Amino acid sequence: MNLRDLRYLQALAEEQHFGRAARICNVSQPTLSVQIKKMEVDLGVELVERSGRTVILTDVGQNILALAKDALASIDHIYSTAETARDPYSGQLQLGSIPTISPYLIPQAIRQSKAMFPRLKLGFLEDITERLNEALLQGTLDVAILATEPEDPRLEVINLYREPFSVILPKEHPLNETEDLDVEDLTLNELILLPEGHCFRDQAVDLCQFAQPSALHEVNVSSMETIISLVAAGQGISLIPSMALGGRWNAGDDVCVRTLNHPNAYRQINLTFRKSTPKRQLLDSLADVILDSLPEEMCAV
Repeated sequence: MNLRDLRYLQALAEEQHFGRAARICNVSQPTLSVQIKKMEVDLGVELVERSGRTVILTDVGQNILALAKDALASIDHIYSTAETARDPYSGQLQLGSIPTISPYLIPQAIRQSKAMFPRLKLGFLEDITERLNEALLQGTLDVAILATEPEDPRLEVINLYREPFSVILPKEHPLNETEDLDVEDLTLNELILLPEGHCFRDQAVDLCQFAQPSALHEVNVSSMETIISLVAAGQGISLIPSMALGGRWNAGDDVCVRTLNHPNAYRQINLTFRKSTPKRQLLDSLADVILDSLPEEMCAV
């Protein structure tokens, strides 16, 4: 057994198909199949169920895969540590972000990162918080810009900034006449939020303390810009992070923006990463780059 075989097993588990796994590993299908079989003979157990075109791991195969991921992550960590020691601002950095941050912050942050760290190869992944945290723990991601504190003790954060929440309303909505808008003024069946799985939805629900969040005005959209467009069309009201109001995402005169009169009407944005990372010096510098990318109305903390 060697590291190459462990990567074959990982690819097979992800693709559930020998042919696709072989293409990812840049080998022929027979080669990958033979090496997996050799692993099974060596270990004396069946790692995969071979039935039809779909391949799934056995229970013991799943357990061994978990150990294999740890081993591969450790090897990658060794190479990364050595590379960082040679030059902390070179090599590769895999950056992640949630969808309610990416369009408004990432383009400028990446541009400035390229200027500041010309020898750094920067990769990017957009996903929901849960999957980004999983990618951090698995080692496929180095750092993520998130709006929640990590629950896993293996992760820690660098605080970046607080982003206020704003209320957006159609131009002729009655709430535009309310002098000090509070969460109690927001009508539950009018409020348009992102689907479950997005942390911003959870934060909005927690802020408003809805007893029955299932009664929310449900829409099947996954972006803030679509919600802004729906509000502009008179389909409801919404809470959005303030940075979503800038640039081409703004719906102009068809949407009124109101400040929410509540002390907790904001979210804390952080850089989240593994405590064991050898790239802390680079991440501190990346945090400075991101802060330099912020609009003036954002408050760094």
